[in-house]
Amino acid sequence: MDKIAVVILNWNGVKLLEQFLPSIIQFSKEAKIYVADNASTDDSVNFVRQNFPSVEIVKNTGNYGFAKGYNDALKHIDAEIYALVNSDIEVTENWLQPILHTFDSEKQTAIIQPKILDFKNKEYFEYAGAAGGFIDKYGFPFCRGRVFETIEKDNGQYDDNCELFWASGACFFIRKDVYDELEGFDESFFAHQEEIDLCWRAANEGHIIKYNSASVVYHVGGATLQQGNPKKTFLNFRNSLLMLVKNLPKKGLFFVIFFRMVLDGVAGIRFLTQGKFKHTFAILKAHFSFYCISLKYLRQRKDFQIQQYYTVKSVVYLYYIRKLTIFKEIFNTIQNIKN
Repeated sequence: MDKIAVVILNWNGVKLLEQFLPSIIQFSKEAKIYVADNASTDDSVNFVRQNFPSVEIVKNTGNYGFAKGYNDALKHIDAEIYALVNSDIEVTENWLQPILHTFDSEKQTAIIQPKILDFKNKEYFEYAGAAGGFIDKYGFPFCRGRVFETIEKDNGQYDDNCELFWASGACFFIRKDVYDELEGFDESFFAHQEEIDLCWRAANEGHIIKYNSASVVYHVGGATLQQGNPKKTFLNFRNSLLMLVKNLPKKGLFFVIFFRMVLDGVAGIRFLTQGKFKHTFAILKAHFSFYCISLKYLRQRKDFQIQQYYTVKSVVYLYYIRKLTIFKEIFNTIQNIKN
């Protein structure tokens, strides 16, 4: 069994592989590198075989998205630690050593995220993960370094190692035995929010998720599905509701879901006022899809859920009403309330 496997999920991403795979090969001497291909119709597989013969290819039989794409590919990869890396990630020298050290020295740590900066503007954090993620009571995610549309400049303010609630799927390290224990990602999600769901399930089982700033990567973001795509809106809103049904504590379960759906309605109205009619429709479609499968997810709930899963009651209120747009402003507000 290898110590660590770097696994890059690919679908018709030959240009991304050409641009970003060289940095992974150059700076990942400790790892075995795989491309997990989701039945690409471009020249991805041949390109990798011809130009990077040291990289192994795992071929999935269809375009299964992020969740099932990784689940199927990892059945064929034997390593103590999986590094799941987007095809639009540039890694840096020694990016693996701090992660491996943490796994070796902290046996309870099951999942780790590095510092994720913006490839296009390297002084700033990147939207999808930044310096590690948290959620509020109603399941809205936010990050150290990114709260909704506000993205911070990296001034070293998050140069630490700390516990998180969720780690970004853009660059996601997990122990194989924990991945197997949790039965991988929820394949119904297809893509988006599946890493938060997996981290929540890991936390329910007593595992620790951490951030390690000594490991740095750069992420293009939106290279596979643009931020303004209505399909992404649909997946984010539907999967958030499914995640809540699966993982919320029993007490207050239905109230939290109902209130979250009300907030989704507000978001839909906001899209309408902005002329983004396709996004409003995507939210309606997400709710209808949720209604159709919510009973199935209620039956899948585990016996135990952690009670204190959220950092703040409503990041929506703090951001849009209180105008607290920076993570540390929100954190300081929480500390003042506690004191």
